[in-house]
Amino acid sequence: MKSGFIVAIGDPREAAELAAEAEAAGWDGVFTWDGIAIGDGETFDPWVVMAAMAMRTDRVTLGAIVTPPSRRRPWKLAREAMSIDRLSAGRLVLPVGLGAVDDAAFGNVGEPTDARTRAALLDETLAILEGLWSGDPFSFEGRHYRFGPMTFRPTPVQRPRIPIWVVAIPTSDRSMRRAARWDGLVTQVATPAELGPIVDWLDRERPSWRTDGFELIAQGTTPTDAERAAAIVRPWAEAGATWWLDADWGAGATVASQLERIRLGPPAA
Repeated sequence: MKSGFIVAIGDPREAAELAAEAEAAGWDGVFTWDGIAIGDGETFDPWVVMAAMAMRTDRVTLGAIVTPPSRRRPWKLAREAMSIDRLSAGRLVLPVGLGAVDDAAFGNVGEPTDARTRAALLDETLAILEGLWSGDPFSFEGRHYRFGPMTFRPTPVQRPRIPIWVVAIPTSDRSMRRAARWDGLVTQVATPAELGPIVDWLDRERPSWRTDGFELIAQGTTPTDAERAAAIVRPWAEAGATWWLDADWGAGATVASQLERIRLGPPAA
């Protein structure tokens, strides 16, 4: 199981330094988060943060947990993601979901908040990303987006495209099928036992997932104690997770506390 760290606190310079520390400490990935106006805390553009991270690292996977395409123009997102993929020499993943509507950049500014509409926008956006990243002339005719042929160059470094991880809800077959169509499933379950039904579903509906590079992503928080951290993540690995993303979203989290956890290294499953 690979291990990533989500930098939840820090400006772009601080996030870049934390990313460099994480790479040195042996983490497999470093992530930021995508929000515009959530609460009254400090928020920074994830693409700027990832660009800074890319310039301070050489090996780790980069991404933002998670991008809600329903409040982004697909062609702009395609350019942003391709640019970071190029800047990082092919180390970007694109985790996506419907988005948290407590972000004031949804209903407060007139963006759709209905889950069905956001899901439809997500599906159309993913189809558009795949088409534009091909580097071939691509047009689209959907319910929400329509445009004539466009050719996007250059293509991402990664082929056939940048990997896409999708948030999925185990109780929604449509949500699960959306994730299985792409390259990874970001879980939002609280215990390893809850991962079991997801693994069973994937074994049944996408039998090749264990060998074709598909990722199953679990998330949580581990302490600055190697043995306790390992004890927390081991059951997730045994349940089938291929990535563990560590983060401290608590009110007491600081740049210093994140650095302390990062330097301990990834939890040994």
